[in-house]
Amino acid sequence: MTDFQDFLRRENGSAYVAIGEFKPGKFQAAEELFEQAVATYGHGFEGAYLLQEPGTDRGIAVILWDSVTDMEENQTAAHEAIIKQMNPLFVVKPETTIYEIACSVTPADLTPEVSA
Repeated sequence: MTDFQDFLRRENGSAYVAIGEFKPGKFQAAEELFEQAVATYGHGFEGAYLLQEPGTDRGIAVILWDSVTDMEENQTAAHEAIIKQMNPLFVVKPETTIYEIACSVTPADLTPEVSA
């Protein structure tokens, strides 16, 4: 049973989620640093989103990985230097959590099959 659960984890991946608030007017600077940090990622990186609550400096970062191990292996010195620049932009340290991706749906999954 463990092999099957391991297969599901590898197939579906993991998501790193950070929820936080930047100091007034600092969201754009944080966005630029987020893009720089994401550009350092390599093996196992599946994509990233930075969401902003309209009219505020609050946001959510979602970074998708093949596995938690891949995420940990991408924490390079270059990445850490960028995060160090970003940290003073937060009002308080963001809340971070790692999730296992339980389900993934794409538009192609929703397209009905056409029978001939």
